Amino acid sequence: MNLSHHFLIAMPSMADPEFAGTVSYILQHDAQGAMGVIINRPSSYRLAEICESASISPVDALTGEHGVHLGGPVSSEQGFVLHRLSERVWQGSVDNGNLGLTTSTDILQALAQGEGPSDYIFCLGYSGWSEGQLEEELKQNAWLTVAADNDIIFAVEDTRKYQRALSLLGIDIAALSGHGGQA
Repeated sequence: MNLSHHFLIAMPSMADPEFAGTVSYILQHDAQGAMGVIINRPSSYRLAEICESASISPVDALTGEHGVHLGGPVSSEQGFVLHRLSERVWQGSVDNGNLGLTTSTDILQALAQGEGPSDYIFCLGYSGWSEGQLEEELKQNAWLTVAADNDIIFAVEDTRKYQRALSLLGIDIAALSGHGGQA
């Protein structure tokens, strides 16, 4: 099983408050574990505040108002930029052939100047699962999975991403049970 470039959609019964009601984008998944970012949990921060704390100025006015997401509980003080791949190569970047996740300041400086990727989500922290952990959570019916849709990540309002991700599976939230059967 490889869930790279998939959404993890939290089941309604998700007890972990870090992930209740979330859609996570899985960037990488292999035998060692998985990593991704929550794409529908906005914070109260704006990108201008992040740039200021990193001593980056000036900040393009439109970019400065860009929202910041809470990407997950791991390294929650570090910034992660989920973005579409482009001709430009960023330092500290990993990609899965579909999207990239960059942690270096060169992308933050470019964003501040309005020269970074046009489609991106800036996250504080990421979500990670150790070897076998995600597979076990899937067996416990904690998550639904579906191939990711980049438009949902970058073009849909945060409040609508959960329902839109479910709609990729043909599921209406009102009809979704919080519990599933066990094999």
